Amino acid sequence: MTVSARIGALLIALCLSLPALAMDLDTAKGKLEAAKTQGLVGETPTGYLEVVKPQGDAAAIVEAINAARRDEYTRIAEKHGIAVTKVESVAGQKAIEKTPSGQYIKQDGKWVKK
Repeated sequence: MTVSARIGALLIALCLSLPALAMDLDTAKGKLEAAKTQGLVGETPTGYLEVVKPQGDAAAIVEAINAARRDEYTRIAEKHGIAVTKVESVAGQKAIEKTPSGQYIKQDGKWVKK
């Protein structure tokens, strides 16, 4: 394989792997409100975000934010000696209550505009 062919193969591999790179938390936080306003992501009773419309950075935003939430819920549960599911449930209810009108929340397994 020639040097230029190797470089070409490397560039192709790099381009194909770029979408797999995770979004960092700060970037996700910066994009979250716009994604919610655009109806791309919504809050769930489980305390986590889910993708409503799979467009743009929606999945990467959800992944980054949910990872941080999972870590925080675990920390809180361990600190207070309670189940993580309890923390998730309380956090989910609070997030839904705080969600502004016009954004999506999940109720009874379905997305609804609040």
